[in-house]
Amino acid sequence: MAVPAKRVEQLDRVVIRFAGDSGDGMQLTGDRFTSETAQLGNDISTLPNFPAEIRAPAGTLPGVSSFQVHFADYDILTPGDSPNVLVAMNPAALKANLADLPTGADIIVNTDEFTRRNLTKVGYPVSPLEDGSLDDYALHPVALTSMTIGALAELGVAKKDAERAKNMFALGLLSWMYSRPFESTIRFLERKFAKRPDLVAANKAAFNAGWNFGETTEDFSVRYEVKPAKMLPGTYRNITGNAALALGLVAAGVRAKLPVFLGAYPITPASDILHELSKHKRFGITTMQAEDEIAAIGAAVGAAYGGALGVTTTSGPGVALKGETISLAIALELPLVIIDVQRAGPSTGMPTKTEQADLNMALYGRHGEAPLAVIAPRSPSDCFHAAIEAARIALKYRTPVILLSDNYVANGSEPWLLPDVYDLPDISVDFTTEPNGEDGRFLPYLRDPETLARPWAIPGTPGLEHRIGGLEKADKTGDISYDPANHELMVRIRAERIESIPVPDVEIEDPDEVARVLVLGWGSTYGPIGAACRSLRQRGLPIAQAHLRHLSPLPANLGEVLKAYDKVIIPEMNLGQLAHVIRARYLVDAVPFNQVSGLPFTAATLENMLEDVVKNG
Repeated sequence: MAVPAKRVEQLDRVVIRFAGDSGDGMQLTGDRFTSETAQLGNDISTLPNFPAEIRAPAGTLPGVSSFQVHFADYDILTPGDSPNVLVAMNPAALKANLADLPTGADIIVNTDEFTRRNLTKVGYPVSPLEDGSLDDYALHPVALTSMTIGALAELGVAKKDAERAKNMFALGLLSWMYSRPFESTIRFLERKFAKRPDLVAANKAAFNAGWNFGETTEDFSVRYEVKPAKMLPGTYRNITGNAALALGLVAAGVRAKLPVFLGAYPITPASDILHELSKHKRFGITTMQAEDEIAAIGAAVGAAYGGALGVTTTSGPGVALKGETISLAIALELPLVIIDVQRAGPSTGMPTKTEQADLNMALYGRHGEAPLAVIAPRSPSDCFHAAIEAARIALKYRTPVILLSDNYVANGSEPWLLPDVYDLPDISVDFTTEPNGEDGRFLPYLRDPETLARPWAIPGTPGLEHRIGGLEKADKTGDISYDPANHELMVRIRAERIESIPVPDVEIEDPDEVARVLVLGWGSTYGPIGAACRSLRQRGLPIAQAHLRHLSPLPANLGEVLKAYDKVIIPEMNLGQLAHVIRARYLVDAVPFNQVSGLPFTAATLENMLEDVVKNG
């Protein structure tokens, strides 16, 4: 008898969270579902969340790894607040994520893992599948492990390998449920396991079994479709923040006509930039995995002295170690890009969780008066353009630039419209090739009157020999100087060089121009703030939003913008670092709204807070 066709419902958006042990392949499963979804043209935003331990004890709460994907037929700004669907591979995954689910959410559980031993590990006295505690949800018990083993029985695959393929069963089921294309996943499996044909066959069989289970079981009576989003024409690819930073650095090297040198020491969550950049040697990229953070930045400064675009990547602990060498680069006045992918601190902190707590360190974390430029991307795709902007400022103004990404942006992903490389800004530089002094001498600190940048002379250029180092330099000549008046002059010039960098005015999103409350953000808070403001406006509550990319120097019109509103709210994933800067700089009563949980803001949290501010002042 033919299986009757199942009803198909149209949805405008869906949030799915895959959760299980760190060894259950949830990141891979989420990544493949995201790739399938990108092919359909939906707008996408993702949020991977994984433990810091390489492998926490199996079946425990600290070992839960999850991947959330939000996709829609319209422009979205966040990975979503509450999952519509939770795939829980064991009791720990269910318990760790249940509180985030709204009433009526679908829960697909792997019943094979709900053993007495696994229930005890996470404090369930009785199985939640049987005690009625999940009655408010649409529960779908599926024996994922045993069904996967059964589907692979005829392939002769070892039981352990068969069990590992259960994530592909889950992926097949969800791909069927939401009408995702599967051809790219099949090709991916063929590439990933090309040297193990048995594993190719096993994972394909598991995927197909999950798909067929959805098609035939009575437990799932409805399939869903989400139509493509209306997006600007062009070629898109799904990209993470770290990958976008790496490609932005490649593009910066091409547009600067310079080789790019990356000195890096592996650190979570920045290591993927090193991995990605190392694939692009054909574009003049050199990557060096150093023995420690200090060696990494020292090599990058040396590369800058030699005429390359010097880059170093790290997270907060690494920036602390690099501080003295950043100061050296400020004294040398050489271009250098420092990428800080922020994570929760202090010290080792929570390496795989997000935070925006390095802003003070980026602005002030060096001895002496040591100003530099600071910028922050707002989303994964924006990382590409932020990397180019950081390189542009570093090269033109001969200064280190700190780019503040964070774990949320670095590992999240979204569609990226591929630009035409020739539409990217020309950031090429002219090296000094001849003496610039009236007497035929080379004056290494004779400055460009527009940018206050000093000449950049490649070592070995005849007639341009000059002294460098950390000791204070005399104006123009670059000789070592202990003269008080010269030191004050050089300190003030270095500060003026940064403050005079022209950056774009901050833009205000205030459609009706009647809002009296302004929400000011920076970095990765852009999405949650934007989603909250959008929702409030749809409900008839006026609210304005502004977002900072340039944090040093700040936009010239920022003071005027801030004083145009009765109240300024600054949400940050720290204890109010930007709010302190704004209050001190502009004497505005900016109100901080802070969260340091290791997780990004939800749009609902901000919407509730902002609604109270708009209504009650």
